[in-house]
Amino acid sequence: MGDLEKAKQEYEETTQKLSDPELISSPEKLEELSRRYRVLKKTVEKIEEIEEIKRVISENEEIVKAREDSDLVMLAEQELSGLFSKKETLEKELKEISSGEKDDEKELNGPAIIEIRGGTGGDEAALFAAELFRMYTKYAQKNGWRTNILSLHSSDLDGIKEVIFEVNDENAFSKLQFESGVHRIQRIPETEKSGRIHTSTVTVVVLPKPTKTQIVLNPQDLKIDTFRSSGPGGQLVNKRESAVRVTHIPTGIVVASQQARTQAENREYALSVVRAKLLAAKLEEENAKISKTRKTQIGTGERSEKIRTYNFPQDRITDHRIKKNWHHIEKIIDGNIEEIIEELERQNKQ
Repeated sequence: MGDLEKAKQEYEETTQKLSDPELISSPEKLEELSRRYRVLKKTVEKIEEIEEIKRVISENEEIVKAREDSDLVMLAEQELSGLFSKKETLEKELKEISSGEKDDEKELNGPAIIEIRGGTGGDEAALFAAELFRMYTKYAQKNGWRTNILSLHSSDLDGIKEVIFEVNDENAFSKLQFESGVHRIQRIPETEKSGRIHTSTVTVVVLPKPTKTQIVLNPQDLKIDTFRSSGPGGQLVNKRESAVRVTHIPTGIVVASQQARTQAENREYALSVVRAKLLAAKLEEENAKISKTRKTQIGTGERSEKIRTYNFPQDRITDHRIKKNWHHIEKIIDGNIEEIIEELERQNKQ
């Protein structure tokens, strides 16, 4: 059985399994099968393209070999060069599909959990945190990705002290992973009377969102407390002990959630963040084993790493890792960060 037949057979089997109504009661299995289905679909389509190219190459080679019509031979020879190049490209793409599946297994694909915290700069840092939150949510909306706030602590003047939110799409983490680090802003605050430029910082952490099967939590390792919500949400939220605080005892990780209306939802939100932080620690440990020669120019996304400066007086955004500038800050901060993300992806591949 050839590669195409094998892939088609597994694709059909997976499609059949996905039609089983009992899968609804097993979200982990459904997620695993859906991921495999997407990979198989791309694989089948790519192999079919390669098979068709091979067929056309064979036909042209027969024409060249026969040498019956000189004009036809010349056209076939010219076409062959492009066909071989296209075949090579398709085979490379097929390999990338397979490689992407391996990345999935390493938990480097899928939804993301983003944590944004105001750093140095007081109110101005909190305002900048709110602007970055808006930038990422608008970018997600443009891509049709669903976002969900897990935890939010507001400040005065419509700023944000800290926000943790999910971006639910299979491409979210791979696209946003290089946003981790310290973002610095330089501008004249509205409250500044002497026209002096202030510098403030915000920390962004992008974590891959693991499934329940990827990071299994032992109930004995968890301390779960409930308390009354203090944020927005109406009387029902504020009167009941719907907020949840989860402590992972072995690591000391503490996550609180009070955004949802029910205790069960807040508990699930908090556990999602705990799983994400445990996975991040696991990946960090694995990355530490990689030799420095294999680390990318883009870096590791550590909290202390200054990655980008937003200079409003000069209308310039600078990414310090790749030493590249962009202008039109207002447009970019309105969610149009595609150029920056694409450039970071390109540099990382190099």
